[in-house]
Amino acid sequence: MLLVKHSHGSWYMKNFQKIKKLLERSNYFYIITAGIDGNYSYVNQHYATQFKYIHEDFVGQPYHITMHEEDREICREVSIKCFENPEALFPAVIRKHDGHGGYLYTQWEYRAMLDDGGNPAGIFCLGYNITQFIAQQQLLNGAMNQIEEKSHLLEMIAFRQSHTIRAPLTNILSLIPLLQKNTKDRQLLSLCEKILESAINLDNAIRSIVSNIDDQE
Repeated sequence: MLLVKHSHGSWYMKNFQKIKKLLERSNYFYIITAGIDGNYSYVNQHYATQFKYIHEDFVGQPYHITMHEEDREICREVSIKCFENPEALFPAVIRKHDGHGGYLYTQWEYRAMLDDGGNPAGIFCLGYNITQFIAQQQLLNGAMNQIEEKSHLLEMIAFRQSHTIRAPLTNILSLIPLLQKNTKDRQLLSLCEKILESAINLDNAIRSIVSNIDDQE
C-alpha cells in the first residue's frame, strides 16, 4: 500500500512528489487528484493516455467529464467519507467512457488531501482498469444462472418421472399378476409376460434416471 497513516494531512503534501515519480509512467495504475473545486489538479501519464479522447489536458477540467453520469453521486459520497475520516482509504468502482459509446470499469481508492493547517485541499485517487474482471464475472454469473435453471429443470423431470410416470406404471405392474391369475388363455398369459417384462424395464430405466439426477445435485 502506497499510503500509510499519519497524524496530519501535511504528510501527503510532503510525499506526493515521491508517489508521482513512482507511478507517473505506470502501465497499470491511474493517479489523479482533484481540488476542492472539483476540478482535476493532476493526472499521471497512464490516465492521460487512456482518456485522451475525452480531453487533451485534464488539469483544470471538471472531475466528472470521464465518467458515467450515474457514478458522480458515488464520487460525491466517497469524497465526503474521506474528509470525515482523513486517515482512511475508501473504495469505489467507477464507470468511465471508453470512447466507443460504452464504458470501462475502474476500481479506485480515495483519500483526503489536507493542507499544512489540516484543512481540506482535495482528493487523491489511485485506480486501475477492472473491465476484463467485470466481464468475466458477468459471464460466470450467467453460467451460474444457467446451471441453476438447468438444475431446477432436472428436479422437475425427476419429480415427474418419479411420481407422474411411475404412479400409473406401478398400477400396471400390480394389475398384470391379477390378470395372470384370472386367465388360463396361453396367448393372453404370454402377452402378460411381455407387458410385465417391458413394464419392469421401464421402471428400472426411470429409477436409473432419477438416481443419476439425484447424484448430480
